[in-house]
Amino acid sequence: MQQLLQFIAHHPYLAAGALVAALLVIAYEIRERFQAFAALSAAQAVRLMNQGALVVDLRTKEMFDAGHIGEARNILASDLATQADSLKKWRDKPVITYCDRGNTGVGAARALTKLGFTQVFNLSGGLEAWNKDNLPLVKTSVGKSSGKAGSA
Repeated sequence: MQQLLQFIAHHPYLAAGALVAALLVIAYEIRERFQAFAALSAAQAVRLMNQGALVVDLRTKEMFDAGHIGEARNILASDLATQADSLKKWRDKPVITYCDRGNTGVGAARALTKLGFTQVFNLSGGLEAWNKDNLPLVKTSVGKSSGKAGSA
């Protein structure tokens, strides 16, 4: 132990660099674990959708109208708690959340789980991953309500 303290005293920059590197690794691992909460690939999401899963688009109405996953409901992440009653029939059925890149979807999946939903998943990578896999999007034509596009 005394040798370690001597080494740190003689090489403060090297010791500080090692400490910073260790903190960065820890932060990265925590971020990855947070992102991996109930994560689904696009292919896994398609399988669940084919089994009747509810898909929740957490983006703005304008982004939703520009292109969304078929049969998705547009609910802003900030409105999830207030909209939970309208989704109560899905409490014990699969629910998939997604946003642009997956970050908001993780938080929404956690929020739905806290609200009592038992099978909540997040599309890993969000709509960006969906597009990368060349999967189709539906555009809402002007004058059409987003409620009709995703009624279930």
